[in-house]
Amino acid sequence: MKYRVLLLFTLLPFFGIAQERGIGVRIGEPISLTYKDFIEDYLSYEVMLGAAGVNGSDYYRKDFENNPPASNAFYQSHSASKGVSLNFRVALNEDITDVFDITQGYLLGYGGAGIQIRTTQVDYSYYQNTSSSATQPLMREDRTNFDFGPEAFAGAEYYFDETPISVFAEVGLFLELIDRVNVKGQGGIGVRYLF
Repeated sequence: MKYRVLLLFTLLPFFGIAQERGIGVRIGEPISLTYKDFIEDYLSYEVMLGAAGVNGSDYYRKDFENNPPASNAFYQSHSASKGVSLNFRVALNEDITDVFDITQGYLLGYGGAGIQIRTTQVDYSYYQNTSSSATQPLMREDRTNFDFGPEAFAGAEYYFDETPISVFAEVGLFLELIDRVNVKGQGGIGVRYLF
């Protein structure tokens, strides 16, 4: 019983937050269109659709070496281009306007978790070792790199008083679990139109 009372007092500050639905643009990693809405005064969800950046060159080289197109294939180089990024996120929001002595508008601090799906198009160039002594032809293979995993994030969003606009900034981490384990830092800034 005492844990329920403690939980109630912990969540009490969240009940005074206004609900604002918004659609906008997020610039950063990943760059996305974003839609955010509130389930409760303190609980929001967000869907983002955009383009994710590519991983470092060692990431794709190791991917090729772990899964070569043939047993006698030798990596030469690769090129990678941005693919699609899709995020589903849930966040707890708290009004932190008084902390910064803001007199116009209001500021929400938020933190949450979600899942992220990302793709990257990778074009590999490689040589295939054969028994002939002739010059080896350069071979190519196109692959779609698929990444999936959870993300955690925190940020702040400022809502203007007389304009249906909010601006936000956030940082986070993406833990790739499929197709291999990798941690990637993320972050961004953006603007939303409120309706």
